[in-house]
Amino acid sequence: MVPLCLGSFDPGGAVIIVRLTKTFMTAALAAYAGIVAYDNIVDYGSNYAFVQHVLSMDTTFPGNALMHRAITDPETWKLAYTAIIAGEALSGVLLALAALDMLFALRNGERFAKAKGLVAAGVGVGFAVYFLGFMVVGGEYFAMWQAKDWNGQQSAFRVYMTMLGVLIYVSLPEPEPGLSKA
Repeated sequence: MVPLCLGSFDPGGAVIIVRLTKTFMTAALAAYAGIVAYDNIVDYGSNYAFVQHVLSMDTTFPGNALMHRAITDPETWKLAYTAIIAGEALSGVLLALAALDMLFALRNGERFAKAKGLVAAGVGVGFAVYFLGFMVVGGEYFAMWQAKDWNGQQSAFRVYMTMLGVLIYVSLPEPEPGLSKA
């Protein structure tokens, strides 16, 4: 008979499974952020066009009263896109470092708890990119919500909500059933 809880015969094993899951989820977020940053560098033009259309507001409702916010300077578009890529890359690096720290601290509750700080930092940077950048600045300030084709709000929502969900799970304490501190 298979026990319902994999750690039912070994309380320490259950803690390790939970920590491994937290580590894996953090590594998965790191992989996502890293791949997105890499793709934006290698295929620069695809999402540069997105930034161009959002900032220039050329696909928002015709005659909307917010058009005075539009930015049509290509150098500003490049700067904004660079900031997005840098934020994605920084988020990925912080999350990757967190996952490595967590992996090497699986049997040390105090060290594992400290590694969670890097998860918060990586998610914080990711939240800045996807919520502040895409929802607040792009979505509301530049009225991206009005654009049919150049609207990244739904994608950004999925990303920052996933990040927040992982952060909440990772932040939860694990029980310490007498694991030795290695």
